[in-house]
Amino acid sequence: MNDTPPIPNPSAADGTSSAAPVSVPPGVTGALVLADGSVFWGKGLGASGRSVGEVCFNTSMTGYQEIATDPSYAGEIITFTFPHIGNVGTNAEDIETLTPAVRGVVLRDDITEPSNWRNAQHFDAWLKSHNLIGLAGVDSRAITRRIRDSGAPHGTIVHFPEGEVDIEACRKLAAEWPGLEGMDLAAEVSCRQTYDWSETRWELGRGYGTQAAPKHKVVAVDYGAKRNILRCLASLGCDVTVVPADAAPEEILRHKPDGVFLSNGPGDPAATGVYAVPTVRAVLDTGLPVFGICLGHQILALALGAKTTKMQRGHRGANHPVKDLATGKVEITSQNHGFMVDTKTLPEGVVESHVSLFDGSNEGIAVKGRPVFSVQYHPEASPGPKDSHYLFERFVSMIEDHKAAAS
Repeated sequence: MNDTPPIPNPSAADGTSSAAPVSVPPGVTGALVLADGSVFWGKGLGASGRSVGEVCFNTSMTGYQEIATDPSYAGEIITFTFPHIGNVGTNAEDIETLTPAVRGVVLRDDITEPSNWRNAQHFDAWLKSHNLIGLAGVDSRAITRRIRDSGAPHGTIVHFPEGEVDIEACRKLAAEWPGLEGMDLAAEVSCRQTYDWSETRWELGRGYGTQAAPKHKVVAVDYGAKRNILRCLASLGCDVTVVPADAAPEEILRHKPDGVFLSNGPGDPAATGVYAVPTVRAVLDTGLPVFGICLGHQILALALGAKTTKMQRGHRGANHPVKDLATGKVEITSQNHGFMVDTKTLPEGVVESHVSLFDGSNEGIAVKGRPVFSVQYHPEASPGPKDSHYLFERFVSMIEDHKAAAS
């Protein structure tokens, strides 16, 4: 571990910016510039250039590659609170999408040298290969406390290997960025055309498998789907067809699904809901089993008549305790979301099924007497604990019961 202290932040104590030019400290090649003028200097990593987004933090102790490739991080600059980033390197298997949508990553220490038998590429080289900007050597605790106390700020992450940077231009870029509220990012990360999925979960010594004898047909609506979600469905005997986020009800139903899955994804659910909600309502009218995760959970809630709201700091990490209100059991979950369902707006017949033990926010809903449910967190993990894999089994059981009732 690199124990070098972070580079001091020379910004004014009140966070305001100065009109005078800002000089770059010696040895610095990168910075995180917030909309209020605060500057966190550091060592630039990965690609050079600059990128603007919402600054968040993730508390996961493993899985930085899965996190960086999660489409739900579109529009986000991730501050990792765990110091050992890079210790297992990267590979071609631990990815959740081929084209990462994250805006940048911030680290406390320099990238740890990889020491793992599955490593194929250093994390810095991996960042470069995906044109992603990284920043190391900053006070990640200060950033995390700032988000905790004041909410997620807008920021510009910049890597300037030539040693020259216009800090005021970066501050202005962050200040003028509109933010995630009202932003439909699902359209940016969704697939462009329908495709079939049969890859199953990874196993030691075997890698990923293939579902060759599926029992159920599932259509997954891709708002920014993580691959491991699709693998979990395939592993339980599902023949999965993935359709774009803006697929019409006719496109979904022409595949004759036994169940419909609503995926995770980024951005404001109300913005995505403009075109997604009418489609989900049409699917609900068929009586088919429906299961939603993350953004899919929020879209389902909107389709049922509830409302969503922006969170001050969001939930991002692999250690979030959630209580199942039906069983009383507590599961440790993986999460990544900045919006939530407002439980006060849930209509009659829709119940809260899961709740966060961190802040009491909604973590799941279910429709009474119907095979329709969703959760805010990520039961597929990747990274994270596997406490919640049972939810995929619940969905498949609902499909089996619905098919039996129809026969």
